[in-house]
Amino acid sequence: MIQRNYQICSNCIMDTTDPDINFDEQGRCDYCRNYYENILPNWHTDERGEKYLASVVGKIKKNSQGLPHDCLIGISGGVDSSYVAYIAKEKLGLRPLLFHVDAGWNTQVSVNNIQRLVDGLGLDLYTEVIHWPEMKDLQLSFFKAQVANVDTPQDLAFFSALYNFAVKNKYKYVLTGGNFSTECVREPLEWGAYYQTDMRFVKDIHRRFGTMPLKNFPTADILTYKLYYRYIKGLHVIRPLDYVPYIKEDAIRFLTERFGWQKYAQKHHESRFTRFVECYWLPQKFGYERRKAHLSSLILTNQMTREEALQRIATPEISEQEMKDDFEYVAKKLDLTKDQFHELFNGENKSYRDYKNKLFLINSGTTVMRLLGLEKRVIR
Repeated sequence: MIQRNYQICSNCIMDTTDPDINFDEQGRCDYCRNYYENILPNWHTDERGEKYLASVVGKIKKNSQGLPHDCLIGISGGVDSSYVAYIAKEKLGLRPLLFHVDAGWNTQVSVNNIQRLVDGLGLDLYTEVIHWPEMKDLQLSFFKAQVANVDTPQDLAFFSALYNFAVKNKYKYVLTGGNFSTECVREPLEWGAYYQTDMRFVKDIHRRFGTMPLKNFPTADILTYKLYYRYIKGLHVIRPLDYVPYIKEDAIRFLTERFGWQKYAQKHHESRFTRFVECYWLPQKFGYERRKAHLSSLILTNQMTREEALQRIATPEISEQEMKDDFEYVAKKLDLTKDQFHELFNGENKSYRDYKNKLFLINSGTTVMRLLGLEKRVIR
């Protein structure tokens, strides 16, 4: 990879650790330009968003008459999915079934948060527990592959289990916590954000480094749920937070006061494994800081100043002792000694490009979606 002189955006804090980032004459990056030109003009949280949600809710209720639940909500215990659960029940009058995937890495805080929402909103919860030996084998395969995206197996389980359950049980609507407010800057593929449901990629890594067949592990290829589930099975994925005013700290304050919900240090830290990946594996081994994308999203949506973000990014999200504890915890849970895990950590870094994948097909589909106005974020 060609080395570039370091540069950071003059407007947000994305920088040249994304190798494909580009800047204009004012030093603004293409993530910022895309936000102001493509996302913001088409993002409506006023009466237009309210009208759209009302029409969707009408369809959901019409299609679910006589059923105990009218939609599914994937819930992790994080702020986004938790707030969606509240919006769906209290503001939209829906009867959602909360769907949680236990991949073996939940923090106690996430478990408590989910239970408090279930109790506080009077909702039903379905939990799918992933077969741990297969989960462990697939995660070890990704560590041995030396790629940045070692959290792919966990995310694959989350998405696949949710969409497979929806189709199997004839749910037509899935509500998610995805949103522009905190995610308008997407993490670059290079930072470990490569498509979790590219099954060609997953299978190639597992074929090379795995030790057992994945008989019980939930999988749904990206083309399966983007095309077959959507256009043949009629599954609709709705992001309610894109149509209502959503300020992260306000939502946290509300959830805390209303349900006794507990705050995490950083986005995605409801999973002990993801916390390790984002606070240790990526920055220490690869030099990638996903917080730059998370905080840049908050800058663009006026929830944080650039100065505040720079100050935040200058300090690790967790202490050195917590990093050490997480390293030892992950090693032990994966049945590795500390020396074996250090050996993997010190191995030669690789990329998703070093393994078979469907990137060409996925990029072609993304191009079509952008032309149709269905995808507005920069994805690369």
